[in-house]
Amino acid sequence: MPLHEFSPLDGALLVDKPPGLTSHDVVHHIRRHFQIETVGHCGTLDPSATGLLVIVVGRGTKLSERLMSHDKVYEGVIKLGEVTGSYDGDGELVSSLPVPPLTLGELNESARDFVGDLMQSPPMVSAVKKGGVPLYKLARKGIEVPREPRLIHVYSFAFSDYTEPCARFRLACTKGTYVRSIAHDLGQKLGCGAHLSALRRTSSGNFDVADAKPLDDLLKLSVAELQARVIPFLKLAQA
Repeated sequence: MPLHEFSPLDGALLVDKPPGLTSHDVVHHIRRHFQIETVGHCGTLDPSATGLLVIVVGRGTKLSERLMSHDKVYEGVIKLGEVTGSYDGDGELVSSLPVPPLTLGELNESARDFVGDLMQSPPMVSAVKKGGVPLYKLARKGIEVPREPRLIHVYSFAFSDYTEPCARFRLACTKGTYVRSIAHDLGQKLGCGAHLSALRRTSSGNFDVADAKPLDDLLKLSVAELQARVIPFLKLAQA
């Protein structure tokens, strides 16, 4: 496509998503506020999660699948001793057990078992579909169904701080990885249960949250100011 056929709103925006909104909510706010007809996102963040959300606009949406395939890096907190139905802090408490004495070194030793190729089953509270129905809709009805495990790869998973019962971590992984499932599985391995209590995406491919703008600040921009923040289509195609 000739260069002159691209508009200043064909490309991508880096948004620092706030807690409490779905990724679709962010898309909706940008589409409605700036009157942009075509808007999408590259990689869902749970409502409680924050951090980097790559928003594609205009012809940039044609690259969404490619951008979605990028590896991701997350930082967050895992709370030991409590299991929830959704594997994160938004779910109902399922069980509570005493946390055994653990050091930061022992936590990192356990974390190493989750590095490498893993077959991971998506949690019931997820957007993965079974028979055309999102799993979270079945979960709301109390229905649990078998889920097809998917191959993921965790490049690194390490804890930097531990004050019982909360442990702070950093994790680098391939697309489609459910970090809350890793938190849950780690809790099962430790014998006390666990859930993901906080999550922030810090990078996706070559894009970093340090270069993203908080959604509220983005929505205060004029259209001309917004255009200046758009990563152009041709640059995006090389990312």
